[in-house]
Amino acid sequence: MSGLCQEVPQLAKAMILVIDVFDKYAKKDGDAVAGSLSKGELSDLLKAELGEFTSASDKANVDEFFNQLDADKNGTISFPEFMAFTATLTMLIQGLTHGENT
Repeated sequence: MSGLCQEVPQLAKAMILVIDVFDKYAKKDGDAVAGSLSKGELSDLLKAELGEFTSASDKANVDEFFNQLDADKNGTISFPEFMAFTATLTMLIQGLTHGENT
């Protein structure tokens, strides 16, 4: 029980936050289970959570971006597809902040 009272490590907090953000937007269209993102939910997520990092205000860009993320072409973005995007974006940002060419 004492382990539950200890502070959650920073990386674990970050992982929980990513899950919470995905679930928040995946439930926006009324799904009882937050299993995937629709195109509208992805657009809302990009605008609210990434702002300047994306050009989510342009519908054509969102459509293209959605199609690239939807690896299995089922019309939704699953959590694994979202995580692949999140990992790639994180590496790009890390390269930019450290002056690396990626």
